[in-house]
Amino acid sequence: MPPATLDLARIRSEFPALASDTVFLDNAGGSQVLARVADRIRHYLLHDNVQLGASYLASQQAGDRVLGARRAVATLVNAVHDDEIVMGPSTTALIGTLVDALRPGLQPGDEVIVTESDHEANIGAWARLAQVGVVVRIWPVDVPSLGLRLQDLDPLIGPRTKWVAMTHASNILGTVNPVAEVARRAHPVGARLCVDAVAYAPHRLVDVQACEADAVVFSFYKVFGPHYAVLWVQRDLLLSLPSLNHGFIGPEVIPYKLQRGNVNYELSYGCAGIADYLKDVGTELGAVGDDRARMQLAFDAFARHEDALAEQVLGWLRERRGVRIMGLPSVTAGERVPTISFVVEGRHSEAIVRQVDAHGIGIRFGDFYAKRLIEALGLEKQGGVVRISIAHYNTAEEIGRLLMALDEAMG
Repeated sequence: MPPATLDLARIRSEFPALASDTVFLDNAGGSQVLARVADRIRHYLLHDNVQLGASYLASQQAGDRVLGARRAVATLVNAVHDDEIVMGPSTTALIGTLVDALRPGLQPGDEVIVTESDHEANIGAWARLAQVGVVVRIWPVDVPSLGLRLQDLDPLIGPRTKWVAMTHASNILGTVNPVAEVARRAHPVGARLCVDAVAYAPHRLVDVQACEADAVVFSFYKVFGPHYAVLWVQRDLLLSLPSLNHGFIGPEVIPYKLQRGNVNYELSYGCAGIADYLKDVGTELGAVGDDRARMQLAFDAFARHEDALAEQVLGWLRERRGVRIMGLPSVTAGERVPTISFVVEGRHSEAIVRQVDAHGIGIRFGDFYAKRLIEALGLEKQGGVVRISIAHYNTAEEIGRLLMALDEAMG
């Protein structure tokens, strides 16, 4: 029996913005928001907007909603314990919080490894540890292959390595990186792994256990939700960290000790709608089993649909003279997500994008805060890359419209 396919009309009805004439193909910058997420936020603000922790009924009910949302996010990422879930304003802020909590336990001469291809969110906070004597080592991108090669990582890992920080999928190259293999190299020397899953989470079901990392972080606004984010930290590690909250909040109070000023109640509650959506899509596709099984079937269908659209774009780009695709040039067995970047010989990337703008199509140019990667590839003078980023709610017709606009813009 063939795999179930998405009912795109049904899918798109969940996202009110898609009723407009705009073609949204800047999804790696921020996805469209589910109506059910916005409805939850509105409901909380209008009906549950009280301080948590009081004895009266409305406060208890509001607390149940916020805790229920944390449990839903724990299921979404496959956390063993829901109190491993730290929520906050952004991926950048949450990685900064994690590094702040780690700093007292690091000594001069300890080492951290960051990559040359990550978004700055998972580089900057780690690099600032150099101010306290931590040695920051760079895992370089292999320019010919545009990949992070394990053989280039191996010489960097040693007895003083404390953390490796890397992206699960590049927000420019689209490449899915072997994070579990990196964990298996880091853990034997006592090092830990922090994974930025921002560019991965909209396209694959995050599994913090399978990736074998010690911390995983991503932003919900890339995954059909509000401007909010989640940091998962393995429970024993989380318990070992000092409290960054009020002085009387002890290190045993997790996750609150890293949620300075507490979570945003309404955004937390809204984010539970993402998990509900994924479960409902899986059920409609015929999934049986628990919530994770239903979400997995949804993401399997997303990936098949996105791969077909990505190959529609990649195939067109492969036929164009003077075009360099930044990343794998075709869809291959889960090795890339549908974030497609390219440059055109002799053309500034901004000029191409601005011509496409006139067609009501949202794509983008630049370095996308992966500035070190753009510099390593020598693309600064070209204005970075042109980036097309597809989501599961996009259609083949929208891709056709994009390619016609690109054909006109690229001449």
